[in-house]
Amino acid sequence: MATALILGATGGIGHEVAIALQRHGWQIKALHRDPARAASHNEAFHWVKGDAMSATEVTNAAEGASVIVHAVNPPGYRNWGELVIPMTNSSIDAARTHGARIILPGTIYNYGPDAFPVLRDHSPQSPLTRKGKIRVELEKQLQAAADTGVRSLIVRAGDFFGPNAGNNWFSQGLVKPGKPVTSITYPGRPGIGHAWAYLPDLGETMAQLLDRESTLGRFERFSFQGQWDADGTAMTTAIRTVVGRSNIRIRRFPWALLGLLAPFETLFREMREMRYLWDEPLRLDNGHLLEVLKTEPHTPLEQAVRATLKGLKCL
Repeated sequence: MATALILGATGGIGHEVAIALQRHGWQIKALHRDPARAASHNEAFHWVKGDAMSATEVTNAAEGASVIVHAVNPPGYRNWGELVIPMTNSSIDAARTHGARIILPGTIYNYGPDAFPVLRDHSPQSPLTRKGKIRVELEKQLQAAADTGVRSLIVRAGDFFGPNAGNNWFSQGLVKPGKPVTSITYPGRPGIGHAWAYLPDLGETMAQLLDRESTLGRFERFSFQGQWDADGTAMTTAIRTVVGRSNIRIRRFPWALLGLLAPFETLFREMREMRYLWDEPLRLDNGHLLEVLKTEPHTPLEQAVRATLKGLKCL
């Protein structure tokens, strides 16, 4: 049985990739600084004590693994500049030692308006934000490592949502977790398309790609189209439909207030920097993905929204 080491298994995407890999017959090892506490997330995983910042601990945990899922991020966007690249280097060292492939959930933060409105696997990466520049550097590290034999796979997607998605625009902006939906706060404008990624579909996509390991190149990038909201109203309409109230008020996101709070809170500053991703239509071209998988895993939007709202305890 093949083994995958998951970094970030208690997070939204890390957990979904791990569950998908289990369905595909993989054994799951999950790295965590407090494995006893983390086991409450999924007792079927083999939890291993370790810190993603420590190359030695990641390398030890990766023994026997043929895949390392690098889905770990600093909490609350804090200390990104100091932590993200060292964490990536830990995974690279572990992958080199054990001959494993790294799989990375990619983001749209890597891109600036020169790549809009359609993002392709090899679109120019000219980010406008500090976080985007770090993500570009992270991917450059993986691409450089490929020259020394380290295999990597990047699957890029839009904004996450799902029943266990953690912090994201859906759960931190559109609705309020743990409360009935009485209004929807939307960051974009009607008429502006937006790309969403339902995490169970994204996790399944990654598992299917890994099933085809023998056909993949040493360094591969794929774009996941996900839930394309062509005019910026499909997501809010789906929430209204699932809740059963077509007259739920849709509020504009308080970007001006975010600007006032940004100097005092890292999370608000990072959110404000991402505003440009809501000001223009942005779609991911999954042509390369379809060449390999033929079809992209896709859950109907209303079904995905219902599962998400249940997971957030909004229903």
